[in-house]
Amino acid sequence: MKHGALAILPLAAGAAVYGFAFGLLAAQVGFPWWGVTLLSGLVHAGSSQIVAVEQFSGSASVLGAALGGAALNLRYIGIVASLSEVLSGLSLRMKLLTIHITGDENWVLTMVERAKDPTIGARFLIGSGLVMISVWTVSTTLGAVAGSTLPNLEQFGLGFAFTAAFIAMARGLWCGYANMLPWSSSFVTTIAVVSLGTPKAYAIVTGAMCGLAISHQIRKRGSTPQ
Repeated sequence: MKHGALAILPLAAGAAVYGFAFGLLAAQVGFPWWGVTLLSGLVHAGSSQIVAVEQFSGSASVLGAALGGAALNLRYIGIVASLSEVLSGLSLRMKLLTIHITGDENWVLTMVERAKDPTIGARFLIGSGLVMISVWTVSTTLGAVAGSTLPNLEQFGLGFAFTAAFIAMARGLWCGYANMLPWSSSFVTTIAVVSLGTPKAYAIVTGAMCGLAISHQIRKRGSTPQ
């Protein structure tokens, strides 16, 4: 576990920045700091939390906010499926705990490290996950506490922190030009669906499904993109 905890520290530092930004944003639309803390600890899915808060601030609909966040979290179906070998041998309780503390960052890091060293497994994932959920919860709470006194988030340019984090994670998963077609098709589809006025969460899911479909077709023809 120590290996994973240490390896995730650079990503955790970045997560702390956009975690603080999320807490600040949530506070500015009316979320109490303790509500942000509970949301971060119980949901632990940064991008879906952001979408849920944006939906809530725009429509004040709890159902709409919950559905928007849930739609974006559909990606975890694929993430959990990719961890079947990593989680094998764990008890059901440990599997559920590990899945809960698995986020985009520690999943990406585990997959990248596992590609280099197949012995990397659940202990690495758990160690990195414990660090990430702790950093995320603390940073979002601090952001929410500060949110009532600091000016608008966008004045600091912190809004781009979310995008920058995902670009950095995507770079770690890039395996060469074999990824170009599914990635670009996913990007184009997402932009097209957003331009039609579809909520961003559903557009992202649509783009992801398009990329997965094309990747599947490429695999069937004998290629092996990751």
